[in-house]
Amino acid sequence: MSEYINNTTKRIESLYIFSKGIINGENGTELIKKHQQAIDHLIPDDMIIVFDRLVLDNIPLDKIKTGVNKILNLFYTSIKDYKEHLIPEKDTFLYYLKMENDELDKRLTEIKPIIKKINKEISEKEFKSEIKQLKKQVSELLKFDLHYIKKENILFPILEEKWKDYRCLQIMWAFHDDIRKNIKETISQLSNEKIDMKKINRLIADIFFNMYAIRFREEKILFTRILREISKDILDEMHRQSFEIGFSFIKTPDKKSIVKSKSSPDKTLKDFLTSDDLKNTKLDLGTGQIDLEQIEILLNTLPVDITFVDENDKVRFFSNPKERFFARSKAIIGRSVQNCHPPDSVHIVNNIIKEFKSGDKDVAKFWIQIKDKFILIQYFAMRNKNGDYKGTLEVSQDVTEISNLKGERRLLEW
Repeated sequence: MSEYINNTTKRIESLYIFSKGIINGENGTELIKKHQQAIDHLIPDDMIIVFDRLVLDNIPLDKIKTGVNKILNLFYTSIKDYKEHLIPEKDTFLYYLKMENDELDKRLTEIKPIIKKINKEISEKEFKSEIKQLKKQVSELLKFDLHYIKKENILFPILEEKWKDYRCLQIMWAFHDDIRKNIKETISQLSNEKIDMKKINRLIADIFFNMYAIRFREEKILFTRILREISKDILDEMHRQSFEIGFSFIKTPDKKSIVKSKSSPDKTLKDFLTSDDLKNTKLDLGTGQIDLEQIEILLNTLPVDITFVDENDKVRFFSNPKERFFARSKAIIGRSVQNCHPPDSVHIVNNIIKEFKSGDKDVAKFWIQIKDKFILIQYFAMRNKNGDYKGTLEVSQDVTEISNLKGERRLLEW
């Protein structure tokens, strides 16, 4: 028995074989019997390593997600009862993520009696009233997306940099997207004149299961390892960046409580230059000269979001316009562009970059509707004078007003 306690390699190998067997549909009872000792002595870190290996096996993501739910259900007690779970300190990045989870629990709890009542025999008037209330409560869950956005754009990039076995994060992101999709679909179903309770019950059940499961995986698997391995300085920097995205269900914390560390990694050339240096450092761009301050103002004044990815697929720059369509944080600088997109769309990103690098394509265009805005997203291959590929420029723009223009309005009519 002690061999599974003291021999991490042997324990993880056993858990990996067990998990792969579950995913491949092997007999669960037989697998549990064969790997029971490893299951009894697993620690939360084992899950990160095992799921990383499963992703590296190139198993289809949907198949992994189904298997992960079964596996973690079987491992639930061992993970929950682990005696060395660490708790985030007050006024830290993980502390506020946990606070958001607490508030989410309250809102999910408020939904339960509504669902219970709707599924009973009630009058048509009561039914309509409860459906209206349910739609309001489910719509409230949309605000929790800021929690997931902070994880995807601030936490995940840091863990990708610090951990070699980070790929379990791709699975978690895929569950985030499932939750988003199911919330929106539930709201849509509740807006129909004819209500299909079978569909709504199934959607609500999926939302509850995934939201509770993701909380458990955050706090009982990720947080303990993060608190053990990621420095306070880095966690404080993540907290500072979280103010750019916002907070779900909780009051915005006092920013003054975060003291900027002397070793903070986010210093740039501007930190070492005076305002006169910024104005006097001219760059000759061939068609004119412009100083560093003017370049920054110019890029941030353009009515578009700009993100630059270099020839090695690393994010190197993003602009900071007044209005942003997609979340960005400094944590993504140096991150592989593939890791900046949901797992379901990575293959499209890879295809675009492949076509750009080969020289077969120079532009890729997409357009989407975000609430009342019509957003045009364009990717441009960046090439030097010799035609060599030097990276990709992503440009996103709200073209709602532009798409509705008609006739003319000349300069003198302004």
